[in-house]
Amino acid sequence: MLVELSIKQFAIIEQLTVSFDKGLTVLTGETGAGKSIIIDAIGLLLGGRGSAEYVRYGEKRAEIEGLFILEPKHPAFAKAEALGIQADDGMIVLRRDVTNQGKSICRINGKLVTLGILREIGQSLVDIHGQHEHQTLLHKEQHLSLLDHFAGHPLETVLDEYKELYKQYLALERQLAQLTENEKEMAQKTDLFQYQLKEIEAAKLEPGEDKRLEAERLKLANAEKLFKSVHDAYNNLYGEGRGLEWINNALTHIEDASSYDPELGKLQQHVQEQYYLLEEAMFTLRDYLDKLEFDPTRLEMIESRLHELQKLKRKYGDSVDAIVEYASTIEEQLDSILHKDDRIKQLEQSLETMRLDLEVESAALTNIRKQKAMELTESIHEQLRALYMEKTSFEVKFHETAEGKKPFRENGVDDVEFYLSTNPGEPVKPLAKVASGGEISRIMLALKTIFSNHQGVTSVIFDEVDTGVSGRVAQAIAEKIRHISVGSQVLCISHLPQVAAMADTHLYISKKEVGGRVTTEVRALKDEEKVEEIARMIAGVEMTELTKEHAKELLDLATSIKCNH
Repeated sequence: MLVELSIKQFAIIEQLTVSFDKGLTVLTGETGAGKSIIIDAIGLLLGGRGSAEYVRYGEKRAEIEGLFILEPKHPAFAKAEALGIQADDGMIVLRRDVTNQGKSICRINGKLVTLGILREIGQSLVDIHGQHEHQTLLHKEQHLSLLDHFAGHPLETVLDEYKELYKQYLALERQLAQLTENEKEMAQKTDLFQYQLKEIEAAKLEPGEDKRLEAERLKLANAEKLFKSVHDAYNNLYGEGRGLEWINNALTHIEDASSYDPELGKLQQHVQEQYYLLEEAMFTLRDYLDKLEFDPTRLEMIESRLHELQKLKRKYGDSVDAIVEYASTIEEQLDSILHKDDRIKQLEQSLETMRLDLEVESAALTNIRKQKAMELTESIHEQLRALYMEKTSFEVKFHETAEGKKPFRENGVDDVEFYLSTNPGEPVKPLAKVASGGEISRIMLALKTIFSNHQGVTSVIFDEVDTGVSGRVAQAIAEKIRHISVGSQVLCISHLPQVAAMADTHLYISKKEVGGRVTTEVRALKDEEKVEEIARMIAGVEMTELTKEHAKELLDLATSIKCNH
């Protein structure tokens, strides 16, 4: 959920920090106080379109930052990890700066990202629904995904099996496409692969050969320095340096001393062990010197061979092992080309078998989806009845292709779209084409009540979606918004006293003049202040004791509804 929002130099907001809790948070206040500006700031934080006009007059930049705390398996973590963004502590911080030149600077957990990445992560965290905006639920492309989320586990298992089969099917299709390329291109590839294989095979490469030769060249090229270093080390231990002799003398003295103090016996043993180790090292150095020899002919041969290998590396790989692996790959491809007719026949047979399997799996997906679509339809109708839209018809349509045969896609063959009719006798139409106003507000609330647990977003924001309704419909909308907020987070800008009464947290937005400039303030209302604010929403300008009593009744009703649910 969104835990804290910080806004600086944005529109009329000079500086503002707001903390949010779970449940329903309602934002109210007088017109022009900045309620929608706060939602605009959140929208910008989630990747919305930026503009220099958002920057407070006279300032260089606007800054918006939001802290989100998420469930461990939230999809935003997987997206962040794939982008190399650390999010191990269960928190994601989004930041967006907009300069007075209109440029945007985006960060996620302190890492600079593109606006597209900010939008991708942001839209998985918050769903903003405004009166005149087409949000996720209005996008046809999202309807199949929402239906699948609603279907849950019964569909997931079948869908996973289908996806794995579909992946194999695509791989076979790509192989077949490569083999059925035009003859001229095939002939060119054959000549190229044969030439490359011949060149690589002629080199008679051995795995790891380049590394071994480079090590030997280093040794031979520095034979003089190597001899001097080893000879000096040997001489220091056994020759004029008399290192071992001095240690042996020290050992004799310690041995004499240990006869007077037995505690020195352990030190004598330790020094003696080190003496034997150094003596062994000295013998090793002596043997190394006896065998060390410089062979200019061998060095010349190694240089020549490494030069040859380097030419092959420039063409086929950065190491001998990589060249050998490349040769193996093109050998397989060459074999496929030379025996392509047989291979094409095999692939076509395999594709046909797999196509039949995909038809079975996709049919199973379709059957589950259609069954769940009926359950979803009934659930939506139930929600609409509760919102006094009992004559509204909702339908999940499965579009058919003109040919009757649907192409295989990643999620099956189904093309799903939500349809609606708000008037009896009228045909259902695509959800995105339904009229706006009070009807669309209730329809969206009904859909969000069903899907709020299926979309994965941590927060839902309603920006004056209750416009154009009153009376019992207003109370029904308030109860639906409250229902969506249970166990999650809903932020709602509202002019309805019924919605405000349902709030777990009631934030009052006001503006004041400081130094000749207007700025916005936010404060959480206490119980008595809630009564006065709801009374103001009921009565408008003039507030009476009667409107206060009405406000108290609304708060008591809201408390009763919360306790019963």
